[in-house]
Amino acid sequence: MIRVFDFLFALLGLALGLPLLLVLLLVGFFDTGSPIFRQERVGRDKTPFTLIKFRTMTRETASVASHLASASSITSFGRFLRRTKLDELPQLWNVLRGEMSLVGPRPCLFSQEELIKEREERGVLAARPGITGLAQVNDIDMSTPRLLAETDKKMLENLTLPAYFKYILMTVSGKGSGDRVPGKSD
Repeated sequence: MIRVFDFLFALLGLALGLPLLLVLLLVGFFDTGSPIFRQERVGRDKTPFTLIKFRTMTRETASVASHLASASSITSFGRFLRRTKLDELPQLWNVLRGEMSLVGPRPCLFSQEELIKEREERGVLAARPGITGLAQVNDIDMSTPRLLAETDKKMLENLTLPAYFKYILMTVSGKGSGDRVPGKSD
């Protein structure tokens, strides 16, 4: 049932959000010259997929987890995108394709071996990764692998349709600050 809602909401979001997506794409082009960011991430059952987001950091930034990146890498427009969570909008395409869900554990990089190990031990990688979830609305990010994996497991064990909508509404209303970047000054 959740996959049906994922598909419908992603399709609706992309269709209705097209004008906003185009504006953000245009501004992002002037900001970095390359507004779309693609990165291989760990998907369901450790299957790799290409995550799509709006670029929030300079193109020269190393491809590492956000908590390992430098705050100086974030552009002014990128700071706005992160604060408003608009950088996540292109992931609706990943949801539409079935690579992600709106609600689930945030997909990590294959280089985040400790997090992958913690998630494997708890069965979290059997789930489709998501744009938001319990960890995100509670400001738990990938810098604390064990806590994140435990929180992901708890969310998945209790993921009902009402909880699914709750996490989406909490995210849209601004709960959670997104992935931490060291020295980030918002």
